[in-house]
Amino acid sequence: MPVYISRDDRYFQDNYQGIPGNGYTGVIEKMLDNPRIRVELNTDFRDVKDSIKFEKLIYTGCIDEFFGFRFGELSYRSLDFNFKPYDMEFFQSVAQINYPENYDYTRITEYKHFLNTKSRKTTVAYEYPQEYEPGGNDPYYPIPNDANNNIYMKYNEEAEKLSDVLFIGRLAEYKYYNMDQIIARALKTFEELC
Repeated sequence: MPVYISRDDRYFQDNYQGIPGNGYTGVIEKMLDNPRIRVELNTDFRDVKDSIKFEKLIYTGCIDEFFGFRFGELSYRSLDFNFKPYDMEFFQSVAQINYPENYDYTRITEYKHFLNTKSRKTTVAYEYPQEYEPGGNDPYYPIPNDANNNIYMKYNEEAEKLSDVLFIGRLAEYKYYNMDQIIARALKTFEELC
């Protein structure tokens, strides 16, 4: 985690910061509103991968899982979100406050700040860090260390041999991305494919 000595209280130090006008949900809904895209919920990739026909597959899941864990399992960190409603206009003065120590949770996010939502009530999310438990919760972040990096490099070598599969995202590239970074990565990849 970077440490900044300044009066800038923003989480990121970029000159320009923002989110899509209708939030990330709106971005995803618009992307999926295409007759060539079929969404299958509650479907494990391993159960359908042999029946999917494609020219290029963009895989965003855990790279070790894609290759059947043949070089070992990578470590991931998970999160538990506890949403709490409050009968007040605002719970906190900004969208997100981080709590790096002395609390069980790592941050509180009040989403209505992001889109300037007007309401006399609010809901906040408390984020609790968790170990990733396959089948029990979702992986969110890679855990970079020498052992994991060595395992990832083996998977990456295998990934580079596949001309019809692109591995993109935190889990597939075993790399931390902020939202602006991963959207830029996706757009660049799209331009390269076109």
